Amino acid sequence: MTEPHPESHRDDREQQSYDVHATEAKWQPVWEELDPFRADDDSPREKRYALTMFPYPSGDLHMGHAEVTALHDVIARYWWQRGYEVLNPIGWDSFGLPAENAAIQRNEHPATYTYANIETQAASFKKYAVSFDWSRRLHTSDPEYYRWTQWLFLKLRERGLAYRKSSPVNWCPNDQTVLANEQVVDGFCERCGAEVTKRELTQWYFKVTDYAQRLLDDMEGLDWPERVLTLQRNWIGRSEGAHVDFDVATDGGGSRSVSVYTTRPDTLFGATFMVVAADAKLAEEIVSDEQRPTYEDYLAETRKASDIDRMATDRPKTGVFLGAYAVNPVNGESVPVWASDYVLADYGTGAIMAVPGQDQRDWDFAEEYDLPVIRTVQPPEGWEGEAYTGAGPAINSANESVSLDGLEIDDAKRAIIDYLEQQGTGRGAVNFRLRDWLLSRQRFWGCPIPVIHCPVDGEVDVPEDQLPVVLPELKGADLKPKGVSPLAAAEDWVNVECPKCGGPAKRDSDTMDTFVDSSWYFLRYCSPHDDTQAFDEDKVRLWMPVEQYVGGVEHAVLHLMYSRFFTKVLFDMGMVDFTEPFTALLNQGVVINQGKKMSKSLGNGVSLGEQLADFGVDAVRLTLVFAGPPEDNIDWADMSPAGSLRFLQRAWRLSGDVASAPGTSPEGGDVALRKVTHHTLHDAAELVESHRFNVMVARTMELVNATRKAIDSGCGPEDPAVREAAEAVAILLSLVAPYTAEEMWERMGHQPTVARAGWPTVDEALLVEDSVTAVVQVQGKLRARLEVSPDISDADLEAAALADESVQRALEGRQVRKVIVRAPKLVNVVVG
Repeated sequence: MTEPHPESHRDDREQQSYDVHATEAKWQPVWEELDPFRADDDSPREKRYALTMFPYPSGDLHMGHAEVTALHDVIARYWWQRGYEVLNPIGWDSFGLPAENAAIQRNEHPATYTYANIETQAASFKKYAVSFDWSRRLHTSDPEYYRWTQWLFLKLRERGLAYRKSSPVNWCPNDQTVLANEQVVDGFCERCGAEVTKRELTQWYFKVTDYAQRLLDDMEGLDWPERVLTLQRNWIGRSEGAHVDFDVATDGGGSRSVSVYTTRPDTLFGATFMVVAADAKLAEEIVSDEQRPTYEDYLAETRKASDIDRMATDRPKTGVFLGAYAVNPVNGESVPVWASDYVLADYGTGAIMAVPGQDQRDWDFAEEYDLPVIRTVQPPEGWEGEAYTGAGPAINSANESVSLDGLEIDDAKRAIIDYLEQQGTGRGAVNFRLRDWLLSRQRFWGCPIPVIHCPVDGEVDVPEDQLPVVLPELKGADLKPKGVSPLAAAEDWVNVECPKCGGPAKRDSDTMDTFVDSSWYFLRYCSPHDDTQAFDEDKVRLWMPVEQYVGGVEHAVLHLMYSRFFTKVLFDMGMVDFTEPFTALLNQGVVINQGKKMSKSLGNGVSLGEQLADFGVDAVRLTLVFAGPPEDNIDWADMSPAGSLRFLQRAWRLSGDVASAPGTSPEGGDVALRKVTHHTLHDAAELVESHRFNVMVARTMELVNATRKAIDSGCGPEDPAVREAAEAVAILLSLVAPYTAEEMWERMGHQPTVARAGWPTVDEALLVEDSVTAVVQVQGKLRARLEVSPDISDADLEAAALADESVQRALEGRQVRKVIVRAPKLVNVVVG
């Protein structure tokens, strides 16, 4: 919290009534008619693009929506006041599983449920007075939109970036669809709670890995929270190392070469066993007949865990011996090959060399199964730990042809890679943790994949002039999940002629992951009604990239990563002239209650609708913005929308105290009040631009109090400084409390809308301080305040402080041991 709401100057003499709900009802139709936030492509003003993350139409707005849009709106409205032409669009990410499941329960079409929720949310957004440009509204489930999602899919496929392959995937048996790793929590579906299994499916992928290095490199120029950048870097997971070839003996006396990737080839002499991902094809291929039953039982258990769970460092290590042995290429030692779930099938080759002396997970596995440990890096003297992962000289790392002993890690890496390349048993390599984007979904309510499967011609693109491939009209029982997409049973839809040979063929019955829809929507906003192209390239160049993106940190990896990927592909296609879609990112915290996440089951849910009914839109918006820094969580139990409403009423009353005419020059007005006004405007601009919105609100409150104090102290309503201050309050409040600000603006004789009034010019002369208050402390306790010149010297300030009567009394004849001076604001006297 910044500070409690100031109540020290309440104007109890005024009994004027400020009816918040009547005010809301009054201004909504006026703004609807004026449409003040429609972005003009042809405006000569400098362009700014403010974007808040796509809402999903799951019901009416909740407290999370209220917070993110209130914070976002401060920026957008501030830019309008500063003279920019602002693009601040709104739309809905309207495909997806929740709407489909709700429709199945209601025995209706998902579109019915989805579009009803959209209309409800749209009405609530308008009441909430967010400065959206409603002329650019879009929905990803409109055929006019997903036509171009399909077109983009085909363009990526044309460039070799969309492909189909068979692989094990997370499968929810309840929702009957593939899940992303991030949608699996502790082995269960995040949405429905069902236990997730693994299933082998042929799926569509986008080749994000082709852009791994660029995704990593281009983060350097982004003004994003460091934690988001760290999450993305970790997700991409670039590492440098080597591929090392091991010969693995198989049943029947044969052998095969298996390449493993390692970031620490210098530790190869300490590889005492090999681990293969339990669900990798390699494990199935090399397991001995004797060990196969045990392996298959273990594989069934492995498939219940998500990749994220399997990578957890605190997860107990489990595995099964495959009955196979590999030969370490640097020392000829035979090492056992195990299967385990802590290695992933799609990381590298799905197999690792295990070096328990230098890797803690390998150490844990070796401890569990009594496998040998050989240290290859010298730990510091007195080391009593387990695996040692720090720096040090190589040990136990030599054969007749090469010796790493005594070399530090980097030198040892170079030496062993050179040796492996000379021997033909390995090579240096760069690897990434990032995996290709699995985009197929086995559900109805999504964008159809525009590919036709022909027994003669294989995978055939739907011709562009046949786009969009529109969803059929399924509902009720036809929508229920069946293990494959419901679209597969829509015979009139799925059975088509092959565009190449004219023979019988079938449409691809999967739909796309909804992250595809949201990976390019920001481009479509620049020309949302263009039916000739996905987006107008000239208009995209006019508006983009997005100057400020606002949304939750929960989208730190997938949505932001995929949007960046799409943008880079489009750059390579020559369709955009930038490589990053969002220049700056602001993550808001979450709204909790009584220290916990809001939940009906916990009895701590807070209804946004009830809060708006009790206190009005402006009070709720003000409370959310004033609560603290945007990135901090807000505990609604600690908030005071009632206090916010009282402040707004006091601010509103100021507008009734203005008696000078509109346009009256403030010159000659009360100088002290004018200084407060101009200092507030100057500081408010800096505070908004640094996202310290709560402090900006606090300064506005101080200006209201200073204006009331000036009036109560004899500064008459006719004084132009009162009008200047009240108008400044209205403009500042227009960023946070638009209804109150508009009402104030009208009462002071202006035409609507205050949102486009323009930021007042700050008089630099009024920012110059004639004097400042210096605080004098004796032994750390405040003893005096002195009004001094801003440019007073340390010596003069010390002399003035020691001469002050209050300071002299505090000293009581004690000897002054030290005087600390920080001119012009602080003196601290230390006595002996």
